[in-house]
Amino acid sequence: MDKLLRFNTISEYNAFNNNATKHPLVSVVDFSKAAPRSGSKMYFGFYTIFLKDVKCGDLVYGRNTYDYQEGTMVFMAPGQVAGVNSNGEIYQPKGYGVVFHPDFIHGTSLGRHMQEYTFFGYQSHEALHLSDREREIVQDCFSKIDYELDHTIDKHSKRLISTTIELLLGHCIRFYDRQFITRDHVHHGILEKFEQLLNNYFATDQPQLTGLPSVAWCADKLNLSSNYFGDLIKKETGKTALEFIQAKLISVAKERIFDTEKTVSQIAFDLGFKYPQHFARLFKQQVGHTPLEYRSLN
Repeated sequence: MDKLLRFNTISEYNAFNNNATKHPLVSVVDFSKAAPRSGSKMYFGFYTIFLKDVKCGDLVYGRNTYDYQEGTMVFMAPGQVAGVNSNGEIYQPKGYGVVFHPDFIHGTSLGRHMQEYTFFGYQSHEALHLSDREREIVQDCFSKIDYELDHTIDKHSKRLISTTIELLLGHCIRFYDRQFITRDHVHHGILEKFEQLLNNYFATDQPQLTGLPSVAWCADKLNLSSNYFGDLIKKETGKTALEFIQAKLISVAKERIFDTEKTVSQIAFDLGFKYPQHFARLFKQQVGHTPLEYRSLN
């Protein structure tokens, strides 16, 4: 799977899959029309939404393999590289996809809200697994987009198509919310591992060497993408992953402030802050008192 195929335009990707280009910036792709192929890496210069129909190898993103089975969806943003590892075997692609260029959604409601669809940044083990009813809803949205593309492009086309894509993504947010609940066994222990990860971090001199732990660092240590990890923690705790990290940080800080042999500045540096004033500002924001006031009050 060493070969990298680059697709910067919708028409290039349609040609690769033997699909007609009905609109230069958006398409519904029927993968059953594509010629049989073996695994390869692909670069996408546009948004892609895949609905997989049959077993055809493992979808690989970076170093990780998607939890990707029949009846699952995967979302990718422009600039991402993914591929299929078919172990050298030839397979016939099947399924459908919706692909749309960023230029298509400029000035639309979809364009203004794209950052809300965090699953375009999900990676390994994070595909959306659909129930039969959910799959019908997805396929209905695909059909509505394709119906519009079959008609002559007019002043209504962009709004109708972008609105349908937005409807599809809105459904997918709901489906992911359901998945966080029904696939709880997959996520079991993530919160506990997250807390233990932070405990271990602050129990060493690592903060002094590398600074404060970031959400991306924690997600990587737990083998999750930042977006998926953040959404999962939010669903589990009601807090963002950053808020969770800050709460742990303040909890550790409260304990250390009682060590009067150390100045507040020394404690701040030990916790990973470059500048003590940043620590004091966060502490007061979270606790209601400055570190010195808290030490005096207690």
